[in-house]
Amino acid sequence: MTPAAPIRSTADLEVPGRRIDQVIGQEHAAEVIRLAARQRRAVLLVGEPGTGKSMLAAAMAELMPASGLEDVVVRANPQARLLPRIERLPAGEAAALVAAERAHIQRERQGVSYLLGVAIAAALILGLLLAVMVSVYALIGAVVAAVALFVLRRSLVAARTVGGMRVLIDRAGQTRAPFVDATGAQAGGLLGDVRHDPFQSGGLQTEPHELVEPGAIHRAHRGVLFVDEISSLSMESQQRLLTALQEGELAITARHGGSSGAMVMTDPVPCDTVLVVACNPGELDSIHPALRSRLRGFGFEVLTEDAMERTAGNEAALGRFVAQEVARDGRIPHFSADAVAAVVNEAGRRAGPGRLTLRLRELGGLVRIAGDLAAVEGTHLTEAVHVQRALPLARSIEEQLAASRSGGPALRPIGTSNERSGRT
Repeated sequence: MTPAAPIRSTADLEVPGRRIDQVIGQEHAAEVIRLAARQRRAVLLVGEPGTGKSMLAAAMAELMPASGLEDVVVRANPQARLLPRIERLPAGEAAALVAAERAHIQRERQGVSYLLGVAIAAALILGLLLAVMVSVYALIGAVVAAVALFVLRRSLVAARTVGGMRVLIDRAGQTRAPFVDATGAQAGGLLGDVRHDPFQSGGLQTEPHELVEPGAIHRAHRGVLFVDEISSLSMESQQRLLTALQEGELAITARHGGSSGAMVMTDPVPCDTVLVVACNPGELDSIHPALRSRLRGFGFEVLTEDAMERTAGNEAALGRFVAQEVARDGRIPHFSADAVAAVVNEAGRRAGPGRLTLRLRELGGLVRIAGDLAAVEGTHLTEAVHVQRALPLARSIEEQLAASRSGGPALRPIGTSNERSGRT
């Protein structure tokens, strides 16, 4: 194999367009993700923080075809006000349907308002004529009739608003399978909810269908739902998530008993999603046993690597990682070849002899700090000296505390070389 030509900077490196091709050092996991995307299988990713689990999940959505996408509309139910109806439409049709429905309602409201307005005016005019010709009491009767017509007008106009609808899920123009990151979501954000309405009576209340909000599982329909740190999700929410995944649909109801929408429940909303769950190795016991069983029986379990062998090819891959971070950040200059070598050496130091770390989120922090220092100085490239200056700034709080307790040097000041040397 011909050795790769030396580079002058990361500007010479091509950054792949697809996320799956940007994955570094996780060849086995990437192969599983390709297979799972093709067959629409669930995946459990287990590994140390920063080893690329979220990137693998996002890459899976990019690999899946954008087929079967649907718009979802929630419609008022005149027969059962607290049970809004759900309607599924081909992608891109919901907005036009809702707009047409609202235009129709607006025309009805204007027609009713106009007719009763004419009736009110006619009653007052007739009352004035009769007051002059017959008796003043006729005017009083006309005023009473006008007030009654005005109240009727308000109630009829309000009634024309009840039969509305709104778009719940809009896929117009979407060309990729959805990817929804539900990490840290509470029950309502994950499974859908009904917003609380402070105006619950007196004619000011919001119609139930206007309060319905889809959850992440509904927004991920026909795509990928990603839940990192699964241990932060309650066992009850995990059980409901499992039920929804098994049935492929889940009704939306209020998740809080004290909410004004506690009695509201929609028809089932589609949620045919592919689940990707991620956690650290010590958190496996936090996964609901039934959910874990489904992941094992209907999907894949993958352990991500936290280090790789130090070879010329893997060093070159880390150089591409630096180029990817520069492109992703968009605010830091490219790295020179010496700066890339300094980053690679730091990756080796963190992993031990003959190895390179794959905790790339932390390594990406070093790249950005070094780039920030170069940007402050206004240099064309990030050099090795910037990487060296970034090392103490990239230390974790634990490392800083350990250095402080052992009498180690304090962090060096942040500034340009000229500022630190006292020159202007």
